[in-house]
Amino acid sequence: MENKRAKGPQSLALVERVSVSCTGLARSGPEVSNELGEPVNIALRGSPVGLLVRISKPEGGPLNTATVSLPTAAPALTSALENACLCARLANDNKARDVLVLDMRGITPLYDYLVLATAVTRRQIHKIADDVDAALRSRGEQRLSIEGYEASTWVVQDYGDVVVHLFTPETRQYYHLEELWEDSPRIDWERY
Repeated sequence: MENKRAKGPQSLALVERVSVSCTGLARSGPEVSNELGEPVNIALRGSPVGLLVRISKPEGGPLNTATVSLPTAAPALTSALENACLCARLANDNKARDVLVLDMRGITPLYDYLVLATAVTRRQIHKIADDVDAALRSRGEQRLSIEGYEASTWVVQDYGDVVVHLFTPETRQYYHLEELWEDSPRIDWERY
């Protein structure tokens, strides 16, 4: 899938809510074609109502209707859950405290799982962040962004379906994200 802005006429299609995140969908490559069966470029965006698919008209080709074939959600979600639990185990192995995995699928379309952990020192936060990055990279996952690594009071690593938050005790107590997301189910990450 190209990351270039589409040129020419575009159409916006709303696909009913699907149980897969945009990142999972983008990774598994939804197939989109026009009525002639020709592939078309797409851009995905999650919304509370469903998935918005921006479809670009192929050069010289018609685009009155489009067919969007969505992949099944199970593999992406299983992978995301496994990755979240792996992140939690790595934090725990590095002596992090209060390690939580929150299931965010019913709350936000932006990601599937949130991992929260408390570390006491800058060195400990860096070790956990580096171990998480190395482990997920070895599984073919690419970190989309990282924030706060230098300051090391709150490090956020975004892997699309999984977002990892590493806090100092003071920062975690101040922001108390588990209260903000108190309606989200807790995952028993030690079981996985």
